[in-house]
Amino acid sequence: MGGNGLEAIVFDVDGTLVDSERDGHRVAFNRAFEEAGLPDRWDVELYGELLEITGGDRRIKAYFERRGMPAGESAELAGRLHPRKTEIFAAMARNGDFEPRPGVAELIQELEDSGVRLAVATTGTGAWVHPMLENLFGAGRFEVVVTADEAPVRKPDPSAHLLAVEKLGLTAAAAPAIEDSLNGLQAAKAAGLACVIVVNDYTREQDFKAADLVLDGFGGPDAEAVVLSDPRSLDPPGRLDVATLRRLASLPQPIA
Repeated sequence: MGGNGLEAIVFDVDGTLVDSERDGHRVAFNRAFEEAGLPDRWDVELYGELLEITGGDRRIKAYFERRGMPAGESAELAGRLHPRKTEIFAAMARNGDFEPRPGVAELIQELEDSGVRLAVATTGTGAWVHPMLENLFGAGRFEVVVTADEAPVRKPDPSAHLLAVEKLGLTAAAAPAIEDSLNGLQAAKAAGLACVIVVNDYTREQDFKAADLVLDGFGGPDAEAVVLSDPRSLDPPGRLDVATLRRLASLPQPIA
């Protein structure tokens, strides 16, 4: 499919707009375990391994099954623990416990100033996604927000991206995605979107050979982004900017 020009950007949230996994979700899981009287705690390294499993309820279930718990019992436990974990994390989001990743606020402002529409495609739950976005970026900054409430099948399934593009009323070629993980990359590509990866500490070793651009951060005047992979020769200027995204949207996308 040929490029239509840049009209929108579809952002992931966890790990992309906000580095919220290690000191956010992990902490909320551990608090839920503690409240339930469980001795289990997920340290930074273990949580990084568990992130290979998308969806917090599935993550809990898989963890306890690995420890020998029968599948039915682990499913029941996950069904009790995950809603409470979500409540804890949503409270953290409302309380302003998180900051945008460096360079994110500047990119969003530049996109808005350039008339580029903003969307979110995440399989996080709306109970925390909406307060987090409003707290960090202001109410209504994102024209379209697709969460697990509307697209419950987790990435790498493309349903969240497909729904975001549908709600925008655009073709996939006009709305590149920005993600941080292999699951996000695969979801975006399956939906026909070009995809820029901005890695974090948990994802930098993943296989991003299918990405259109891979950076170690969003970049800015205080810390330039290092280009980890640039197969489309986009040549970003030390940060992810609108001009780079326009070049990406102008290119034909390889057929998956």
